[in-house]
Amino acid sequence: MSIFFLLLLKIFPLYINIVLGYFSTKLLHVQRESIANILIYILGPIVVFSATLSVKIDLSILFLPIFFYIFCSIIAFIALFVFKNTWNDATSNILAFSAGTGNTGYFGIPLAIIFFPPYLADIYIFTVLASLLYESTTGFYVTAKGNFTVKESINKMLKLPILYAFILGIALNLLGVGIPEEVSSYTAQFKGAYGILGMMMLGMGLVGLKRGSDLDVKFISITFILKFIFWPLAILGVIYLDRNFYMFLNEDLYKVMFLFSIVPLAGNTVTLAVLLNAKPEKASFTVLVSTIVSVLYIPIVLALYGGF
Repeated sequence: MSIFFLLLLKIFPLYINIVLGYFSTKLLHVQRESIANILIYILGPIVVFSATLSVKIDLSILFLPIFFYIFCSIIAFIALFVFKNTWNDATSNILAFSAGTGNTGYFGIPLAIIFFPPYLADIYIFTVLASLLYESTTGFYVTAKGNFTVKESINKMLKLPILYAFILGIALNLLGVGIPEEVSSYTAQFKGAYGILGMMMLGMGLVGLKRGSDLDVKFISITFILKFIFWPLAILGVIYLDRNFYMFLNEDLYKVMFLFSIVPLAGNTVTLAVLLNAKPEKASFTVLVSTIVSVLYIPIVLALYGGF
């Protein structure tokens, strides 16, 4: 029970941010499109660049973001192929995006800080780069494909600065270049801003939610099965294979992988849905419900795993 209450206490501010986001749009008429642009084009690249430089990279650690990026992309394309004719709007594209990722940043990083020692929390944060890269490339593509042609989707993807921030960060890290302490204390502030605005986007996306067309039971059911059942079982399968046959990773990295697999739906589902006008209300409601469900779901699956 102590894990449950610790988790509840830690994530409570996230719900405050959701409420603040809702009222900032409802009462103050803050444009959610502007916040989405700030997240993707300003805060995201800075967070990715600074985090990429902060981890000492070896082959096993580098494996994690590479594996998850490939895994996320495969799941997204499979989901888009399977469900592309299920809806006659961009819902299938939002489903494909959400199938391939989770709220590894806004929600997962606080969990990593709770459960892991600092060095392992840093490894988790580095692994989160896989989600950010996925969301900015494959995820952006499968979402944009609902409203744009293939060429237009690729062009929009290549204009996202977060992609180049990641590449530059990796290159400088491998060259041994670091961020001066005076600068790193400044860039660290962007992580907090990224988390706060990201959760506020959930609340902003709920403005205009209409009962009926936006409360799609089929959409919610499929996304929940993929995120809360398929993802942890698939990652447990990978852990089993490595532990018994390949032995490339270690128990600490298994913990990072499992935590990565059990977070709720990604908050950036709403961000991209807003930017691309792809059912943001439906995405916001589904992400919000998954976040609430995770309050009970995460302690349960951690107990079944054996705890950290």
